[in-house]
Amino acid sequence: MPRVKRGMIHSKNRRNILKQAKGFRWGRKKLINLAITAVKKAGAYAYRDRRNKKRSARALWQISINAALRPLEISYSKFMGMAKKANLEVDRKILSELAKTEPTVFAKIVEKVKQA
Repeated sequence: MPRVKRGMIHSKNRRNILKQAKGFRWGRKKLINLAITAVKKAGAYAYRDRRNKKRSARALWQISINAALRPLEISYSKFMGMAKKANLEVDRKILSELAKTEPTVFAKIVEKVKQA
């Protein structure tokens, strides 16, 4: 069987790893062993944090809704319980946007939910 030299493949793999590690600090951008580890960890963190991003966005929506509800003398938990009973079809993201941009509309929604 003939000998196979893999210099091109080794160079290509190395080049791709170092391209992904561009912008990393210290030796992790130019030393291949450090770059491989850093790129693997970066990928794992990116995967994890794409999910955590959704979690933290929802928490911010809840905080802004609660802040808008307090002057209307109702807590977030009570409002959400009443909203479920009233079959309110508006989700937290939209409620949060309404609370920030259209406080009068938000107040009307709260009144409807209180009456139901």
